[in-house]
Amino acid sequence: METNDLQNIWKNIDSEINLKTTDELHQLLTAKTRKTINKFLLIFSIDILVCVGLIAFLLITMLNRQGDTIYQVNNSILCIFTLFALIVSVLSWKKLQNNKYNLPLKDWLEQRIKLLTKWLLGRYSKLYILLIPALLVMINLSIHVYYERKPFTEVLQNEESIYGLTVGFIIGLFVAYYAANKIRSYQIKNLEFLKELHSQL
Repeated sequence: METNDLQNIWKNIDSEINLKTTDELHQLLTAKTRKTINKFLLIFSIDILVCVGLIAFLLITMLNRQGDTIYQVNNSILCIFTLFALIVSVLSWKKLQNNKYNLPLKDWLEQRIKLLTKWLLGRYSKLYILLIPALLVMINLSIHVYYERKPFTEVLQNEESIYGLTVGFIIGLFVAYYAANKIRSYQIKNLEFLKELHSQL
């Protein structure tokens, strides 16, 4: 690739570019690419921490409610879903993080674009729309029942508890969908930036 071509690519990213050699421009492009990839890694890292925190909460509350069978079942199902999400996040983080230094920048970037495209735009990319309400109900019940300090069935028979659970679900659903859409838009924006970089290399 000619020096002028690389300079034109970088001008699309940084309008205040000074004249640089081909190697310097290549290093700048590599740094910019890795910085964008790191934004995805940060989101996966936060997801991993949230999953670990939720699993810890579920296990602790289950130990404190050993006599409440329905509560145990609710938390066990949540634990399974959260553990699955944790495994997926860790594997995704590893795949994205995996550095093969013998690969040229374009090939390295192409691999990550394929992975990210599959995650963000693939067959199961909209599955969260169906999962959020179901998981939110279960998380809401787990937290509410635990802090009510009453058996699961007794809480569900209490009219005030039902109102509280309903309001909590509606607010939680709005916040969850809003956050999920914002994160998804942010990720797609970064993916498009990576695709643009790749097409110009």
